[in-house]
Amino acid sequence: MAEYVFFGGKGGVGKTTVASAYALKCARAGLETLVVSTDPAHSTGDVFDQEFGDDPRPVEGIENLQALEIDPESEVQEHLQETKRALGEQLSPSMAGEIDLQIEMAHRTPGAYEAALLDRFIDVMREADCDRVVFDTSPTGSTLRLLSLPDLLEKWIDRLAHKREKSIDYFEMAAIGEQEPRRVREGDPILARLQGRKERFAFAGEALRESAFYLVCTPDELSVRETERSLSTHREYGLSVAGVVINKRTPEPEAHEEGRGARFLREKVATERERVDEMHDSFDAPIVGEIETRVREVKGDLLEEVAAELAVEI
Repeated sequence: MAEYVFFGGKGGVGKTTVASAYALKCARAGLETLVVSTDPAHSTGDVFDQEFGDDPRPVEGIENLQALEIDPESEVQEHLQETKRALGEQLSPSMAGEIDLQIEMAHRTPGAYEAALLDRFIDVMREADCDRVVFDTSPTGSTLRLLSLPDLLEKWIDRLAHKREKSIDYFEMAAIGEQEPRRVREGDPILARLQGRKERFAFAGEALRESAFYLVCTPDELSVRETERSLSTHREYGLSVAGVVINKRTPEPEAHEEGRGARFLREKVATERERVDEMHDSFDAPIVGEIETRVREVKGDLLEEVAAELAVEI
């Protein structure tokens, strides 16, 4: 089983519940497990009735389990400040103002959120001292953009490094005169930083290719269609989906129950069964869990029940 396990899906399908249940399942099996949430609403804390922060904290009452909650907005701001600092060390003070303006504008563009989050994910994957890291990710679109970044950024860094090397070559040729060439490239801080970034993205790409991805959906048409698209997009990125969890299935009423509520539930269950059958027949990833809706928030004993219903490899 992969060291890193990702749970994704559209908003509102119950990714946090399923990811937390799987993390609990791993911990109960004796694996040192870290569950990582990127949900700004801090739902992981709600599941375990405990506050978490940006550093791993033990989950009270559950051996082998830690959790941390990443604040995406804070990560974007930290990423912005780190970029400003790194460039400020290489540029003259006269250029600092203009560079700051350009960086501020860049961090408002699509993809800045994912780039900042990817950096934090890399830190977590490199620093986590445990057997299993379980990621409860953002809604599908944002997560897929994040997963596509390592390969894209690694190629972009290669182009930047090539341009920097050409610039150094021209500088050296112009500076030779009657002197020996100045080997500016050796020890060049910008090339060194670019190489460091490339190594981070290469690590992320390799880690993601070796990760396990599970999609969470609900038995309604919108969720089924989005899950189909997500399966296709994962294939395009060379990432295989290990399984799909169908969450929030409607419990069927007892045979003797009558009345308006019972009729409604039976019709709803029949419709959902059609959707579930469709998923079993058409998805190229196995269904690894069908979780019924609970009457109260899933935590404590209910989380244990959900964990037991997940046929996900430990």
